[in-house]
Amino acid sequence: MAIRSKDPFKAAEAVFAKKREPDPKPATPPAGREQVTLRIDRDVLEHFQSEGPGWQDRINEALRRVVESA
Repeated sequence: MAIRSKDPFKAAEAVFAKKREPDPKPATPPAGREQVTLRIDRDVLEHFQSEGPGWQDRINEALRRVVESA
C-alpha cells in the first residue's frame, strides 16, 4: 500500500506527473488521406453521387486533376 504524502502539493504533483507524458502520435490514415468537412453545392454533389458508390473517390480524383494542372 502506497503512503500518501502529508503535503497536498506533493500529492497533487505525484498524481499529475503521470499525465504529463505526451500522447502517442495519432495513426496516419491509409494512403495519406484525411477526413474533412467540405461544403459542396447540391448539384455538384448529386452529379458525383449519381454514379453510385465511390463518389468520394471521384471527387478526390477531380480535385487532384485540378491541382495537378495548376
